[in-house]
Amino acid sequence: MASDQSTNPPIMESKTRHPLHQIADTPTHKLLLKQWLKEEELILSRVSHKESQIDSVRREITQLYIFFFLFHSISLLLLFHASASAGASSACKRSWIPSLCALLSSLGIIWAVRYKSEVEAHLEKLLEREKEDAKLLRKCVEELKKKGVEFDLLKEVDALRRAKSLRVESKVVRKWSARDFVTLFFFSVSCLVLAMIRLILCD
Repeated sequence: MASDQSTNPPIMESKTRHPLHQIADTPTHKLLLKQWLKEEELILSRVSHKESQIDSVRREITQLYIFFFLFHSISLLLLFHASASAGASSACKRSWIPSLCALLSSLGIIWAVRYKSEVEAHLEKLLEREKEDAKLLRKCVEELKKKGVEFDLLKEVDALRRAKSLRVESKVVRKWSARDFVTLFFFSVSCLVLAMIRLILCD
């Protein structure tokens, strides 16, 4: 009887051990925890890198906006001064030259803005995917730390792999977005600039 009582405390103690202690004494669980923590750190570094890339692309888009308006403002001012010094008829005959330059420059800037906007949208999708992976992995790490040796390795790891492989991106119906409105706005401004060039040189 006394021997049974003496063996009961170690058994109870082993059952009530902290899950982290159980993981430390189990090589498979310990290795899995290390791998997941390392993978989580890599995902967080990729998230940080993607965020810096998105910030850089947004700065480039802002610079294109500024260049668009500066270019056309300076061009209109130069044309206004040139038309005042030159003859009206000769300036009007050659108005197609600045009009063509303004049109090509506008189309080039609009294309660059559109391209950078698509790059930004692609990076945002990648960032969202990385954040979802980090969320799944964090949940598994918390479950492993909470359950200890009761954590079913085969079941939980298989569930994590299935969650990553079966993740289907939601296919949103293509609608007018802010990028489309920006493109339309810049195209409208370009048409207005062409009309102003004609007005300055031929009026």
